[in-house]
Amino acid sequence: MSQKLNLNWLGVAVIGVAAMGVALAAAAEEKPADFATQIPLTVSGNGPWYRLELPLAVLLNARQTDLGDVRVFNAAGQPQAYSLAREAAKTDENRTLTDVKWFPLYNSADDTERAPSVRVQSSANGALVEVQPSSQLEAGEEELRGWLLDASAIKAPLQQLILDWTSERDGFQRFTIEASDDLQHWQSWGEGQVARLTLADERVEQHEVGLPGQSARYLRLLWSTPRSAPVLTSAQLQSGSPRSLPLPLSWSQALAGSSAKAGEYTWQLPMGLNVERVQVALDQSNSLAPVILSARRDSSLPWQPVSNGLLYRLTQNGEDVVQNELQLTGQPVQQLKLTVDERGGGLGEQAPALKFAVRATQLVFLARGPGPYVLALGSATAKAASLPLSMLIPEYNAQKLATLGKASVGGAAVVAPVASPVQAPVGTDWKTFGLWAVLLLSVLFLGAMAYSLLRKPPENT
Repeated sequence: MSQKLNLNWLGVAVIGVAAMGVALAAAAEEKPADFATQIPLTVSGNGPWYRLELPLAVLLNARQTDLGDVRVFNAAGQPQAYSLAREAAKTDENRTLTDVKWFPLYNSADDTERAPSVRVQSSANGALVEVQPSSQLEAGEEELRGWLLDASAIKAPLQQLILDWTSERDGFQRFTIEASDDLQHWQSWGEGQVARLTLADERVEQHEVGLPGQSARYLRLLWSTPRSAPVLTSAQLQSGSPRSLPLPLSWSQALAGSSAKAGEYTWQLPMGLNVERVQVALDQSNSLAPVILSARRDSSLPWQPVSNGLLYRLTQNGEDVVQNELQLTGQPVQQLKLTVDERGGGLGEQAPALKFAVRATQLVFLARGPGPYVLALGSATAKAASLPLSMLIPEYNAQKLATLGKASVGGAAVVAPVASPVQAPVGTDWKTFGLWAVLLLSVLFLGAMAYSLLRKPPENT
C-alpha cells in the first residue's frame, strides 16, 4: 500500500516537473528580433484598445497561413495581448435569394438627362403596388428607361443582383444602380453590366451584378443609352446576414503569370490565401474571352474549377466597357489557372497580369506599457497567441468595437523584411542556464527516487 502511495506521489511529481518545463518555455519570452518583419504603428483615438486593419502587403510577410506569427510589441519589447478577426469564407447558407417585383420606368424619348419621375401606390408595409409616370406622356413619346425594384421585404444587406431579360435584346446591358428608402432621395451604388452573346453557335451569358452589401428598400436601374433598356423577365436579390457585415476587400499588386500552352495561364500566389476575387488585366481593346478559373493548394493536388465567366474589354460609343473580374468562394488557394475559350480571340501568348483580393484582416490589441508600438510578423516557429475578442474586451459587442481607438502602419506602409532573424548577442544566459540546471537536477532526483522505490520490497500488510 505504501509503495502504491509513493508511486502515486511520484506521478504527481512528474506532472509538476512537466509543468515546470512548460513554465520554462514560457519564460523564454518572444522578442521583436525573433520576427523577420517589424513595422511601426501609429495610434489615434481612445485606448487602451486599438484596432488595426492589416494591409495585404503586410500580411504577405507572414510565414504562417493562419497568421499565428503576428505579434504587437511596445517600446520595451513586451508582447501585447491581441485578437485577430479573420472572416471565414462565405457559404450559400449565409445568403438568401429573393424574387422581387419590378416596375417599368418611362421617360420622354428626348429626355435622357433626368431620371424618370413617378407616382407610386404602396401598401402599409411599404411594398409597391403600382408605379406610374408623374405626368402623362404622349403616345409614341414614351421610352422605357429602366426599372424600379421593390426590396422592401428584404431586411438584410443586399449583396448581389441577378437579372434575366427577353432574348430580343442580346448583347451587353450597361446601367446605373441607385438605392433609396423613401423613393425621394437616391444614393448611387455604381454601375452594373450583364450580357447575353452568341459565340460560335454557343450562348454566353452573364446575369449577376455585385452590390455593396448595404440595405435599401428600393433599387433603381437606369440605362443611359436611349432605346437600350430591355424587358425584364426576372429580378432576384441575394442578401446576407445583417449581424456581421463583411470587412472590405484588400487587393494585391499585379502578379505575373506563365503560359505552358495556348489558352492556358497559371499564377503562383505568395502563400495560401482565402481569395474571394481575381482581376485579369485586359490591355487590348475589343478583347472577349469566355473563361474557366481553377485553383489548388499546391502542385501535388488536382486542379478544381472555382469560377467561370465572360471577360471582355469592348469599345462602345467611344468608351471602353470592361468586365475583368471573377468571383471565388473564399477557400484557401495558392495556385490559379485560367483556361480561355480561344474562339473569342483569346488573350495572347503571354499570361496577363492578375490581381487577387482577400477579405481584410482586423487586429485588435490592448496597449500595455510605453509606446510606440510595433507590428511584428514572419516566424516559422511562433505559436498562435490570438485571444477571442470576448476575452480581450470585457462586455464585448459590435457597437463597442466601433468606438475603439485606431492604429495604422507607419509611414507609407513600406515593409522591409529583415534578411535573416536577428541573432541574440553571443554570451552566457545565466538565468536560462540556471533554470535548465534546476530542471535537470529535478529529473535526476525523481529518477533516483523511482529506482529506489522499485527496488524496495513491498511491505507486509
